[in-house]
Amino acid sequence: MWLTWEDLKVNPEATVETHSGIGLALSERFIQRGIFVIAVGRRKENLDAFVQAHGPEKASAIQFDISKMDAIPGFVQDVIKSHPDLDCVFLNSGMQRGANFNKPETLDISLLVEEMTTNYLSYLSLAKEFLPFLMEKKTQTALICTSSALSMVPLLRCPNYCASKAALHHWLLVLREQLKETNVKVIEIFPPAVQTELHDAKHQPDIVDGGKIGIPLEDFTNEALDGLLKGLDQIPVGLAKGWLDSFEQERQEAFARMTEAIRAGAGSK
Repeated sequence: MWLTWEDLKVNPEATVETHSGIGLALSERFIQRGIFVIAVGRRKENLDAFVQAHGPEKASAIQFDISKMDAIPGFVQDVIKSHPDLDCVFLNSGMQRGANFNKPETLDISLLVEEMTTNYLSYLSLAKEFLPFLMEKKTQTALICTSSALSMVPLLRCPNYCASKAALHHWLLVLREQLKETNVKVIEIFPPAVQTELHDAKHQPDIVDGGKIGIPLEDFTNEALDGLLKGLDQIPVGLAKGWLDSFEQERQEAFARMTEAIRAGAGSK
């Protein structure tokens, strides 16, 4: 089992797909609980500092850009060959950019494609490659994905980001249902705005004091870890709680009814 929900006395391996902000904070909490972390990210200096801080007996690192879709199959094969005990994959990559379609001359389509690739398409590709490995294990494994509260309610200034997270959320709902008879647990974390570099002015110059937007990173980390320890499939944090418990709950109930009807119809043929 990738986590012992009660006391975390086992020592499994987890992989984190971006290693700053939310990914870094949760990785450090995992290590504190005896979980070996394989950190994955683009910036070698961050990865080296992480391994140096915790030691090679508790962490390792792989430099990789998950937006390079063609390289994902080879990357996954390298990971599972070097870490055959891997039983949890935590996909946490994300980029956010503003996009005002009222001023189409300001839009960079290549940037919008990169945003969708990073936030959604890479998750599909990584899941496709990792799932055969995870499903063949005799114990429980897990796929954890970080979506967003904006997967449920979009924000005016970043429509493509919201669309990418909505796509991820809907895919995870279906994936969880498709895998419910397997050993793979599908977990979704819904952060609100969190004080990380996601809103950095270097990438989003239209945002003022981006590092101050949202809840403190420590508060988010505490709530997210609490949900993981409780074994929840869906872990909303902050304002995402109210949205998930109200209109989103109704939508998911409709999805469950439609799924049941489809399966009942298939069974009657």
